[in-house]
Amino acid sequence: MLAMTDAAAEAISALTAQQESAGLRFAVQAEQEAGAQLALSVAPAPEEGDQVLGTENGAKVFLEPQAADFLDDKVLDVQQDDEGQLNFAVMQQGEGEPTPQ
Repeated sequence: MLAMTDAAAEAISALTAQQESAGLRFAVQAEQEAGAQLALSVAPAPEEGDQVLGTENGAKVFLEPQAADFLDDKVLDVQQDDEGQLNFAVMQQGEGEPTPQ
C-alpha cells in the first residue's frame, strides 16, 4: 500500500482544505516502456473503484486501480526545488527515505 510522509500529508491537507471530502487523486495516464505515466489532480471525491487512503490529520489520497497497483510499494513525499516550489515525489519504500506515516 502507498505510504505517505508527514510532509506529504500536510501538503495534501493544505491543497484540499477548501473542500471537505476532497483528496489528491492518482491515475495512470499512459503506460510506457519506462513505466507508468501518472496524472495527479485534486479531486472533490473518489471515483468509483478508487482505493482511498487517509491519514490521522485528514489528508486523503484516491488511487485509481492501475495507479494503486503501480504505487503499492512506494512512499509519497514532498520535496522543495531550487526555486522553493514544493513537488510531490514518489520513492521506493525502504530506501532510507523519510519515515512513512
